[in-house]
Amino acid sequence: MADKKKDFIDDKLQDLNDDGIDRRGFLKCMAWAGTGLVWTMAGGIPVSQAFAKTYGGGAAKGEGFSFVQISDSHIGFNKPANPDVTATLQVAINKINAMPQKPDFIIHTGDLSQLSKPSEFDTLDQTLKGISAKQIYFVPGEHDMLADNGEQYLQRFGKGTKGTGWYSFDHKGVHLVGLVNVANLKAGGLGSLGQEQLEWLEDDLRGHSASTPIVLFAHIPLWTIYPDWGWGTDDSEQALSYVKRFGSVTVLNGHIHQIMQKVEGKISFHTAMSTAFPQPAPGTAPSAGPMKVPADQLQRVLGITDVNYKVSGSSLAVVDSSLDGSTPVHSENGVSGGQGVLIGQNAPGR
Repeated sequence: MADKKKDFIDDKLQDLNDDGIDRRGFLKCMAWAGTGLVWTMAGGIPVSQAFAKTYGGGAAKGEGFSFVQISDSHIGFNKPANPDVTATLQVAINKINAMPQKPDFIIHTGDLSQLSKPSEFDTLDQTLKGISAKQIYFVPGEHDMLADNGEQYLQRFGKGTKGTGWYSFDHKGVHLVGLVNVANLKAGGLGSLGQEQLEWLEDDLRGHSASTPIVLFAHIPLWTIYPDWGWGTDDSEQALSYVKRFGSVTVLNGHIHQIMQKVEGKISFHTAMSTAFPQPAPGTAPSAGPMKVPADQLQRVLGITDVNYKVSGSSLAVVDSSLDGSTPVHSENGVSGGQGVLIGQNAPGR
């Protein structure tokens, strides 16, 4: 499996030479983009904000807490889309460390490495040692399971977890669950949780009251965004059936390297940008993979996106804007402008 998956990924890495982007210019744009999200939990309502704008205070004392989501660092990738992914990860770390209120913890939603090499995991580990947060929680991406079905990942970042790396924990009244949907993943195929993990999830949630805020996080989206590229999880419907009784459910994912979101009832879905490189919007390229981005379009592709979850009747409000200075678009039960996309409440998956 490992050799075939490596060959597939190598084939999909586009030849991005002569794209007109120098390292200094790319890092400047990535610093502006922010490459991460700050999540604040207040009264069970999750509020997120991109690093791009000054983060002003986080959760007020006694009102909740904040954590940061980063994703898809791809340490070891060195194509012209981003010749120095370690440096752009460091940009995200610097922004976390500069926050006026330190987050309680960090969540990394997978693809820590490019080819799951020991040297890549070493670099990631050394880089993350400079982060100010006391605790970092991980779930693996498919790139973290290439060489040995995830054994190195589990030894380094998954100690104390169950199965291929799933687990849960409670923090200040919120129940968070890290799921694995990349084990035994076929190249280009949908993610899968598997029956053992699904049974564990059902049992894990059973003891929590319906008023408990729930946060699920996994690498591949737990809603079907674009099956032709494997952007979805084939057994997510069963997993999500276990959280329908809860009043507040947030699902965080990575993998697609762009912000997309959907609301179904009381469940809000959100995918994060990568700290490494962007990917094309669904169906806009022959395949998924690192984008070849002309320098004059880079700001638009990366985007500054403020994803602000606010109570507005039974829906959520989102404000998106791109790095090129496009006018911010307020979205509610519709599709937003900029790099982020909101699919309205109870809308079917794309």
